[in-house]
Order: sequence, then structure tokens, then C-alpha cells
Amino acid sequence: MDIGLFEWGQFLTLLIVAFALGMDAFSLSVGIGMVGIRMRDVIKVSVTIGLFHIGMPLVGIFIGLYLSDLIGDIAVLIGGSVLMVIGIHMLWSGFRSNERSILHTHALGLFLFAFSVSVDALTVGFSFGLLDVNQVLAVCLFGLMGTLLTGLGLLLGRSVGGWLGEYSEVLGGIILFAFGLKFMF
Repeated sequence: MDIGLFEWGQFLTLLIVAFALGMDAFSLSVGIGMVGIRMRDVIKVSVTIGLFHIGMPLVGIFIGLYLSDLIGDIAVLIGGSVLMVIGIHMLWSGFRSNERSILHTHALGLFLFAFSVSVDALTVGFSFGLLDVNQVLAVCLFGLMGTLLTGLGLLLGRSVGGWLGEYSEVLGGIILFAFGLKFMF
């Protein structure tokens, strides 16, 4: 099967956006890993965040698809704008805050942590519902990257420390802003 340049370009774009979204989870996970976390909890937290990185964009995509039918051509501008706003918010958070969260890896604490790092995925999913994007591929990549980067962040935090955490959120914000700009023009 011949895969065209457009499909490869879209795959790489979605992979980079998935990486950018996962960087938020990574940055917080580094700090959490610094306080010490068992390997069983690393797996549990990583899988939970991966599932949220699948579920939240799906909800966003459905909302975006519904609105796309209502507003037509302006949907692409809205979708690109949403990505840019998320990127700016991640940049602001990355420069503004040096504090690290302490995660309770059970029940409500885990749910709140997974929800908080997946809200960006919800809004990106919303914008992808407005754009002509392979949504199944996007959601799968979001979940995979969310899981992998969370696990990596927890393990890195356990062994190295928090020096990379704040920079990863800034990098994620720059990537989302750039792709939002790309979608608009």
C-alpha cells in the first residue's frame, strides 16, 4: 500500500501534537517521581493518564464535529485558535510556576491528576473535531504518548530530579502554538 506525502505529513504532525500534549503530563510526573513512587504505581498512573488522553480528546472531537456542522468554514480558524491559546497557556504555566504537585496514586487523587493533565487533550480534541484530521490516529497517538511520557517522567523524577520538568511544559506550549498557527494559515 502506497502511503502518500499528505498521510506522512499528517502522521508526523499528529505525533508532534501528541508529544506536546504528553509533555504536560511528563513535566508534572517528573516532580511526582521525585517524591518517590513504586514501580506498580508508575504503571498505574501512566496507564490512567493514557486512558484520559484517549477519552478527553474523544469528547472534544464529538463536540467539535457537532459545532463544525453548525459554523462551517470558520471552524478551521477556531480550531487553530484553540491550539494557539492552549500553547500560550502552557507557556505561561511553564514560566510562571516552579512548584510541583504531590500525587496521591489512589482513587480521587489519581483521577484529579489524570483529569488535570488531560484537559489540554480535551481542547485539542475539540479543535480536531473542527479540522479535517484523522481522529482515530490522533486519539491513539495521544493515549500512547500520554502513557509513555508519564511513565518516563515518573521514572526520570525518581532517579534524576526535577531540572527538566518546567522546560518540558514550555517546549510543549511552543509546539502547540506553532501547530495552531499552521492550521490557521
